Amino acid sequence: MPHVLIVDDDPSTREALAAIIGEDGLTTATASDLREARIQLVRQTPDVVFTDLKLPDGTGVDLFEDLDPHSGVEFIVITGHATVESAVSALKMGAADYLVKPINMQRVKAILSRLPRAGDLKAEIGTLRGELRRMGRFGLMLGNSPAMQTVYDQVGRVAPTAASVLLIGESGTGKEVAAQTLHELSLRRKHSFIAVNCGAISPNLIESEMFGHERGSFTGADRQHKGYFERANGGTLFLDEITEMPIELQVKLLRVLETGMFMRVGTTKEIETDVRLIAATNRDPEQAVLQGKLRLDLYHRLNVFPINLPPLRELGKDVELLAQAFLDELNNRYNTKKDFPATVREMLASYNWPGNVRELRNYVQRAYIMSASDSDATATVPLQISLSKPSAGTAVTIPFGTSLAQADRQLILATLEQCGGVKTRAAEILGISLKTLYNRLVEYGEDANKAAVEEGGDVGDADNENP
Repeated sequence: MPHVLIVDDDPSTREALAAIIGEDGLTTATASDLREARIQLVRQTPDVVFTDLKLPDGTGVDLFEDLDPHSGVEFIVITGHATVESAVSALKMGAADYLVKPINMQRVKAILSRLPRAGDLKAEIGTLRGELRRMGRFGLMLGNSPAMQTVYDQVGRVAPTAASVLLIGESGTGKEVAAQTLHELSLRRKHSFIAVNCGAISPNLIESEMFGHERGSFTGADRQHKGYFERANGGTLFLDEITEMPIELQVKLLRVLETGMFMRVGTTKEIETDVRLIAATNRDPEQAVLQGKLRLDLYHRLNVFPINLPPLRELGKDVELLAQAFLDELNNRYNTKKDFPATVREMLASYNWPGNVRELRNYVQRAYIMSASDSDATATVPLQISLSKPSAGTAVTIPFGTSLAQADRQLILATLEQCGGVKTRAAEILGISLKTLYNRLVEYGEDANKAAVEEGGDVGDADNENP
């Protein structure tokens, strides 16, 4: 039977917690200070510790150091309104959750329902690490690069806790997949995971969508509507593009995070909610604060555990690993056995991927769709250069009097550079065969090597057949 240790210098708090925990079928022990708590720890290692932050002979955080970090004991810290920041610090140190006095007993029950009973969740995360070594997968995420290994370590540490998480990364880096993985590895996974794109909802409707509304609360409100916070109760709410949320609504969001209470539009009745919040942004959050896009107090509340998701261009061989996974999905769906030809693999490795994983998935789908039905290879379709980040110097200036050979050289090298060193793409734009391009590059020598540096190939490998 799970055992709980309650550490608080207030007798009424100890008694109330012991009573409510006992009703949940758990055994309890109590202590009024650190000395008594350490005696109880020797007598029986608890599964869960509820401890006040401020104790007569120290702080509840001191107990963290008395237990093996791998023991699986969950810490719930108790704090007054004036020390919420201390509670957040405790979360960063490894506490699973915190309670604010006066203690809400319904919240205690919710916490107990989520706590592991025998380290099952941490064992599952350990199993996932083994799967990562074998298959390159961690939950719903995929990749073996050092940058992704860092992400997996952070996700594995914070997922079992109640800490808010702020995911930071460029558009298309997989922030929603990371949020889903956090949910699936948390104690809330049996409840709902709801994803909300704050930038995709009309500013006039976002409050109603977040908190719900009562019938007749505004024109067109012909029925009661439950908002995201109500529907995600017990689970996880993922707020993508948090900096696109109107500032006035950020104030109300902050209040919900602090109190666990909200009101539907059109009523003054408060509703209690228990959600784990994961937010995401493709902006630098500190710059968003300076620009007035994100409230400073909300930023501090969300930034309990920040995770930076790396762009695809920094993931090396993970690009091909992801592309193959996307192609495998299509092969399984349509009962085919297509593979990437060498030219496509060359393009995958040399392209900069400004659209990140989203762009890569779209490219694989295009290559699959454009392939011949009787072929076992995907089509070699051109990569689309992002219009959002135009390259500088997209024109070639050739002075009057330049020889035809020199003009040819300038045009070929400039085109190759604009294509990021991808020879197949450059040849297609120039309207010449790949072999002709290789022959020209052999002639140009060192300058050609510089233009093709991103591709990593040797321009001197081509044969000397004339065009």
